[in-house]
Amino acid sequence: MSLPVPDDFSAAPAEAPARRPAAPGPGHRTRIKVCGLTREADVDAAVDAGADAIGFVFYPASPRHVALPRAQALARRLPPFVTPVGLFVNADDATIAAAVAAIPTLLLQFHGDETPDDCRRPRRPYLRAARMAPGLDLLDFAARHPDAQALLLDTHVAGYGGSGKVFDWSLVPADVPCRVVLSGGLHAANVTDGIVRLRPWAVDVSSGVESAKGIKDAAALRRFCDAVRAADGLLEGPLPPA
Repeated sequence: MSLPVPDDFSAAPAEAPARRPAAPGPGHRTRIKVCGLTREADVDAAVDAGADAIGFVFYPASPRHVALPRAQALARRLPPFVTPVGLFVNADDATIAAAVAAIPTLLLQFHGDETPDDCRRPRRPYLRAARMAPGLDLLDFAARHPDAQALLLDTHVAGYGGSGKVFDWSLVPADVPCRVVLSGGLHAANVTDGIVRLRPWAVDVSSGVESAKGIKDAAALRRFCDAVRAADGLLEGPLPPA
């Protein structure tokens, strides 16, 4: 049974998705998801640094892919209120069901060519990745996924993400009517700017805190989380000029 905690990454009922706040207020806190975890030490370091969610990649073609038994063992290390997220790319129903059975609190992330019906069929809370190609109508994309917990905005590249490249943030309209997770090439030196400019509900990092693909760096994790908190401090002050 999922926990109805709509203000963090914990699974909230899919029939009641949260809407994007108009503007951050006092005490605003950007959520942090660290994706592509493969080692116990990295899970622990991410949690210690302040991560709200830990992502496991179930896409076999990814260098950060982790087998389900391994992900299950890693997920057991997570304390309460840190959410495990399973990243899937065009996976079949049986693969998704097996992951949910192994990790009951798993939040799904669809990162491939899944249709809205594909995303709804597991009847689980989910994030939907939007690859930010020029010409993508993000408002239409959001309208087709009204039950998504959030849209995860990633760089449009050949394949399905993981490029470490930043997309053109000007492609994001100001009136996206749902939670936004900013992803794509984030690291400690640019995440503050991304948060101040786009006001996302959450940020998602992978390669920007790695020493090698699938191997996280504890110091980089700490710097990234500190930069997110610094951005939140800026949002509590006057808004920057338009």
